[in-house]
Amino acid sequence: MKTYFLFLALMLGLHTSASAKVNVVATTPDLGAIIEAVGGTDVEVTCLARGTEDPHFVDARPSFIRLLNKTELLVEGGADLEIGWLPPLVNNARNARILPGASGRFVAAENLALMEVPTGKLDRSQGDVHPYGNPHYLLDPELACQVADALATRLSRLDPERVGNYRKRAESFVTTLRKKNTLWKKRLTPYCGTRVVTYHKSFDYFLKAFGLELAGTVEPKPGVEPSAAHLKSLVAGMKTGGVRLVIAEPNRPARICQRVAREGDARLLRLPLLVGGATGCDDYFGLMEHNVAAIERALR
Repeated sequence: MKTYFLFLALMLGLHTSASAKVNVVATTPDLGAIIEAVGGTDVEVTCLARGTEDPHFVDARPSFIRLLNKTELLVEGGADLEIGWLPPLVNNARNARILPGASGRFVAAENLALMEVPTGKLDRSQGDVHPYGNPHYLLDPELACQVADALATRLSRLDPERVGNYRKRAESFVTTLRKKNTLWKKRLTPYCGTRVVTYHKSFDYFLKAFGLELAGTVEPKPGVEPSAAHLKSLVAGMKTGGVRLVIAEPNRPARICQRVAREGDARLLRLPLLVGGATGCDDYFGLMEHNVAAIERALR
């Protein structure tokens, strides 16, 4: 009889040991940080991407397949953020628990109101357009709160004996984050309406959350390298439009970013997109504090 119930639990994707930690793999370290906040000592979290990598183009290593083969829960950003590297890894992992739609597959973007959902026909001439919307939503603290709450629900389903732990930690994370977000917004309130250029459309949610205005991107289209003509037009618009900042992730081409900022009479900020992307960005709170503080210093 015990063997039957163990088999049933495995088929349903349920965690079977109250003492063992739930084995979780996160595609990016920002997701990993939220899982650790919600799961605490009840989870063991491994992140595939490094904080300094572009999450669109992660170096997929063979060791990832072994990690995915053993995991009970795979947490991905979704909205095609990992479309270029995650599907082959999952297919080769041969783990039914983490296949699309399975209980061990959590897509953080599901049920979120994403920005920039395209309409009409899509084709490659438009660049790397995401058909489900902009996938860099975790730079909006309110959306991070929603993801934390949903993760608590999913962990509770996989590990029902520790529901109270997950709910308590999620509530603590959300309460703390909302308090910090109120303070962050207050600090950046004097700079609302400031016009900003970014390299990629990575910081759109952050800018909207804190009242900054996107005036253009170094990429003419998502994922497309800028031409000389585009850069000339962008710089001209920056001068006439009063753009004060150029924001780019540390892994973007330094020479192009420096040129645009210099010729556009703006200040260049290299801001991390992910947890672990810069010194002090060891968790979600550290990432957001780092970026808010950097913008605050640059605009004083």
